[in-house]
Amino acid sequence: MADFLTTLKSQPLLTDGAMGSYLFELTGRLSETNHVYESFNVEQPDLIRRVHRDYLAAGAQCLKANTFGANRHQLRQFGLEKRVAALNTAGVRLAREVGTEPVFVLASIGPTDEPLTEPAAVAECYREQIESLLAAGPDALLLETFSSQRQLELLIELLGSFPKTPPIIAETTCRPEVTPLAFVQRMAELGAAVAGVNCCSPWDASAFVDAAHDAPLPLVVMPNAGGFQRIGNRFMTSVNPEFIGKFARSLMDRGVRLIGGCCEVHPPHIREMHNYLRSRHAGITAGAVLAQTSRPPVGDAEKKQNGPFSRKLKDNEFVVSVEVLPPRGTDEKLHGNKIEFIRQLAESGLADSVDVTDGSRGIPLMSPGDFILLVRERLGWTAASGDRLELIPHFTGRDLNVMGVQSRLVGYHAHRVHNVLFITGDPPKMSPTYPRSTAVFDLDSVELVRLTHACLNAGVDFGGAPLGKQADPRTHFTIGTGFEPEATDMRREMDRLRQKLDNGADYIMTQPAFRPEPLDALRPFRSQNPILVGVMLLTSFEHARRVAQVPGVVLPDAILQRLAAAPNLADQAKIGREIAAEQIRWVRSEGWAGLYLMSPAGTAGVLDVLRVGLAS
Repeated sequence: MADFLTTLKSQPLLTDGAMGSYLFELTGRLSETNHVYESFNVEQPDLIRRVHRDYLAAGAQCLKANTFGANRHQLRQFGLEKRVAALNTAGVRLAREVGTEPVFVLASIGPTDEPLTEPAAVAECYREQIESLLAAGPDALLLETFSSQRQLELLIELLGSFPKTPPIIAETTCRPEVTPLAFVQRMAELGAAVAGVNCCSPWDASAFVDAAHDAPLPLVVMPNAGGFQRIGNRFMTSVNPEFIGKFARSLMDRGVRLIGGCCEVHPPHIREMHNYLRSRHAGITAGAVLAQTSRPPVGDAEKKQNGPFSRKLKDNEFVVSVEVLPPRGTDEKLHGNKIEFIRQLAESGLADSVDVTDGSRGIPLMSPGDFILLVRERLGWTAASGDRLELIPHFTGRDLNVMGVQSRLVGYHAHRVHNVLFITGDPPKMSPTYPRSTAVFDLDSVELVRLTHACLNAGVDFGGAPLGKQADPRTHFTIGTGFEPEATDMRREMDRLRQKLDNGADYIMTQPAFRPEPLDALRPFRSQNPILVGVMLLTSFEHARRVAQVPGVVLPDAILQRLAAAPNLADQAKIGREIAAEQIRWVRSEGWAGLYLMSPAGTAGVLDVLRVGLAS
């Protein structure tokens, strides 16, 4: 049987979400007389099993037993105080039988309505619950949602009087009097194995983590699903499942080891958390793959033949790439508009390449390879005539396993697609009516770069077998990848950049950089590889506000204020174009290798921005 603490030290773990609010969603009734949630362990065990199975299916690695309020004081108000042992034993058993190894069972112990501040009162309230939980054999004890630190400390001291207790996870709620680092230090002194915060907003949880960054214990964070705020003329919450997923990834990046959810965090939220956390573990399964070849990977001479972008890149000339999103559906008019834009871009002479996104934002778009073939067919770009612009597909590690990655790359090479931008990719983001889509993430961008350079560009497959019997079976991909200059965990981002460059990347494209300071970290690498600075075309103040909420992007207040000051959308769009042109001029004047222009809201204004920004 896997050990909880040993596993937690080796990898972050994802718990489930709320039990109480999810039971409310499923039953339509609050916990009340004749409908006490903890009594369901005996009276409606199939319902509790369903809750656990839903969270397991969403990707949870730890299940909280339905024992939060199963202490003598809380059950007494419903006349259930004589059923303490039965309800706690059944709660652990249900979680255990549903969540087979390596899923861990956390026995939940919650506070009383009124804090208990005397040792005798704490013992009278909790002793029977503790005895029954320990007999049931959970992997850890989760003391959660305690607003009284005095009660929590007395409870931990009581647990210390029992022999062979499992690891203790101590969680407080966010309150002004709580000093996060001091709280965790105190929990460590008392013998807790993990400490942190729960039942609070994500932003309060984030502040707790920042304040406890030097904590002596592994941190646990289980926030609520957030609150409402006025957006336009509506009250809405921006804390949807995708937000919680990105938030979970940011917690892991900051060192939190146990991550889950509290009130209103339900299976859709846990599924997004699972997907985003999994994206950080991409590449592990392929780490042992090693090329065995007598040929060196192809060099610059071969790559310069891939198109105008690759030629200029290798000749140290300023390069321009423009991002295009492929269409989502079958609308021929939309297809035609996008292809017409590419034709105009090619005729303008303002760009050297078009890079085509791969499931941008985690939604199902036409695959970049298919869109490239459609562009060539409609514009008459043949092998004989060549492409007026170098066509670069983004390639994510999200959708394909290792075998599928190799197959697609070999297919790309056969279809004259010889420049690929490797990114790890966003986890799937589907509407509620769309069938669930699983993120694969066998390979991250670091491994995609390495295997393409060291294997395919050296003439062997990922297992070391020759790609063909001809004299030179090597592919000759120009290899690009990305960088987040405003990443939450900049140390990790820099480590990955070094790995990508060491693994054979030919160029780097950054995420949008709305201010120059974050790019300073890249200056030592400018002589090693070409770096294209990302510029995003903002179309309105609201568009800028949405962009500012994207993790890894920082939009200065000065830009927001400049857009907000414009009286209407047309003026805001004009200012957005002016800002983008100013950024382009700055990129050129600072001597960066190139420009990567993004216009996710559409292609309007792109040509004008390039004409103004690139004008001498």
